[in-house]
Amino acid sequence: MSPRRGLAATIVASSVPMFLVALNNLVVTNALPEIGKDLGASLNELQWVVNAYVLAFAGLQLTAAALGDRLGRRRVFVGGIVVFVAASAACALAGTTELLIAARVVQGIGAAAVFPLSLTLLAAGVPQRRRNLAVGLWGAVSGTAVAVGPLVGGAVTEGLNWQWIFWVNVPIGLAAIGLVYWALAEGRGNGKGLDVLGMLLGGGAVTVAVWAIVEAEGRGWGSPEILGAFGGAALLAVLFVVWERRTRDPLLPLTFYRSRPFVLSNLVSLAMYFGVFGSIFLLVQYLQGPLGYSPLEAGVRTLPWTLMPMFLAPVAGILTSRIGGGPLMALGLALQAGALFWIGALAEPGREYTALIPAMIVAGTGMGLTFAPNSATVLAAVREHEHGKASGANSTVREIGGALGIAVLATVFQQSGGVVGPDPTAGPQAFFDGLVPALYVGAAVVAVGALAGALIRRQKPASGPTATPADAPVSPAVTGTTGSPSSGGSGPLADSGPRETDWARV
Repeated sequence: MSPRRGLAATIVASSVPMFLVALNNLVVTNALPEIGKDLGASLNELQWVVNAYVLAFAGLQLTAAALGDRLGRRRVFVGGIVVFVAASAACALAGTTELLIAARVVQGIGAAAVFPLSLTLLAAGVPQRRRNLAVGLWGAVSGTAVAVGPLVGGAVTEGLNWQWIFWVNVPIGLAAIGLVYWALAEGRGNGKGLDVLGMLLGGGAVTVAVWAIVEAEGRGWGSPEILGAFGGAALLAVLFVVWERRTRDPLLPLTFYRSRPFVLSNLVSLAMYFGVFGSIFLLVQYLQGPLGYSPLEAGVRTLPWTLMPMFLAPVAGILTSRIGGGPLMALGLALQAGALFWIGALAEPGREYTALIPAMIVAGTGMGLTFAPNSATVLAAVREHEHGKASGANSTVREIGGALGIAVLATVFQQSGGVVGPDPTAGPQAFFDGLVPALYVGAAVVAVGALAGALIRRQKPASGPTATPADAPVSPAVTGTTGSPSSGGSGPLADSGPRETDWARV
């Protein structure tokens, strides 16, 4: 179908709200010291200023995608923006740490409705021949938002105060609502019911698992609370799978997992966000610790890494149609893994920042080559009316990967003797004792993701009278805003939907 108000308007309308919610993942990290001073917050409370958002964001994306399919994707998308904007104002007005954390939970609820549906609405609103370019631009915006969060937070905190980190969301979010109604058409899935029990079980499993991940570093990975939480999450996940096999309109169709491209693309997402979130978290500590930069100065010096996706993601989106998403994802994560290993090899006392720049550029190049092919391949693995559920599943995996990356690499850092901040008993080598092994662990996980990408082979366009032209994008044909399924496949990566033969064929 043609864009309702033009390609550019469609991309902007779907991407601006997504940029805001992705930015808020890490935007408060450089503001935490000021928040602590202003509100008298403890270290654990400050951690929950970050984690409360991640918890709600990760736990409710599948539910939000299902509500969009049933009630209207644009309607739920706008509802998410409204909740996010209202909660942002509440964050800025919070006079206590408890109120700030509560507002961050609500902010995460709104974000959970925005992020997966932004990709679904974009895919439905652009012409097939230009969809990969649009997904590439969407990926560039998404990756940039995650990566520049610390920079934006540091700049706003130093220039104004920490409350403005949240106030800035209000006018942009309100303007985005009008743009969404003007540029994006309504759309729905083809399900007749709402899988309420699936929402409770699936959302509960993800929420409990993410809680255990973010608390594991402080409480200990082997503590009774954390082991019990992981056990509870596993039990909820098993019950979720059992229920999804029986219900007529599942929250997450288990047939998705018969598709090798879908499964491996989600593994790529998990590995990439593990490495990106965990390594950027440590890189900021490196720049502000041993190298002695202010929060704003540290954020500026991450730009050789964080700006690369802006330039490369759209190109990767175009290349996906020509060479397939798998090779691009494999190359991107191989570069990312190599860059993390490179930074680890360079990290030592007295090393100048300029020595890190080439490795940071390589890391950013890897990110830029991965975002768009990953999203495009996930959408290509399912039918048109299942885009919302597939996007929700992929977004959830990303958030879990990010939380896991920060928690695991921070644990490796501490267990290896790493020390952050002034410590009269620690020498200059103490920080690097933890940093280097943590980066090597991150590199190893990302390398596994590169292998997963390499195992995704190009799929041939479906044959027969319903097939679409060979230059169509990597998702099934969009039949309109009603969300009816398309029977034909399209594009070099597309398929008519996940089938049991996918694993054998690929």
